[in-house]
Amino acid sequence: MGLGEIWFTEKHNPASGFSLKVNKFIFEKKSKYQRIVIFDNNDYGRIFLLDDLIMLTQKDEFTYHEMLTHPALFTHKNPKDVLIIGGGDGGTAREILKHKTVKHLDLVEIDKDVIETSKKYLKFCGKALNDKRLKVIIQDGIKFVKNTDKKYDLIFVDSTDPIGMAKGLFSKNFYKNCYKILKEDGILTTLSESPFNDPKWTKEIFKNLKAVFKNVFLYLSFVPAYPSGVWSFCMASKIYHPLKDFQEKRYKNFDSKNKYYNKEIHFACFCLPEFVKDLINA
Repeated sequence: MGLGEIWFTEKHNPASGFSLKVNKFIFEKKSKYQRIVIFDNNDYGRIFLLDDLIMLTQKDEFTYHEMLTHPALFTHKNPKDVLIIGGGDGGTAREILKHKTVKHLDLVEIDKDVIETSKKYLKFCGKALNDKRLKVIIQDGIKFVKNTDKKYDLIFVDSTDPIGMAKGLFSKNFYKNCYKILKEDGILTTLSESPFNDPKWTKEIFKNLKAVFKNVFLYLSFVPAYPSGVWSFCMASKIYHPLKDFQEKRYKNFDSKNKYYNKEIHFACFCLPEFVKDLINA
């Protein structure tokens, strides 16, 4: 560490973490719910933190947002009505709105300051929050799915880690309420942490989904700034199978450019290492 240098370190556990040099502080605010910080790094670009945890970096956010969304979007036959729980940075919305079948997108974010911060300082994601198909709802996502009368084709849970106020977004009861507001052929996709760094949470999330949904598929992505660089997601479906129901025709007609997701990745990401199979099947 050189004289006058400032480094941010996210501790993944007591013995390891991930460090980024702070080139320039951009924004800091204590909202009603959490501490929001944005700074620039010469390698990873703009960095977005909530309560000292990395939510995204400009350099690698596409790997997370594309893989959270496109596998389910290209599995469902005709996704029109979509719900995001969380996702206030706008990256998940950006990817969903690439699909012309999507007619309406509700984004339920508990912290309005995240929305406003993203629009101003994270425009590579936040510009999607101004799309006319998108409706932003400032509300607790747990309460929303419990009380809404709306029905959705797809639900994406794009939250912070399962600690504090976000812990309930990974519970069996929350998944039951999501199941209730999904249409007969609906799909839920959620982050499920790093099976290398947080295996207990990956297993718990998979287990809770299996208790509610008929079909649950865990898949992996490469996200360099997240713990261990290996990240997992779970797709929970009422009827669809991501390998058997891949929408080939719609994929061929897809005219938006991705940086990570493609047809080959769609099929490959569901091929799991032995240690991950052992983890979720134990």
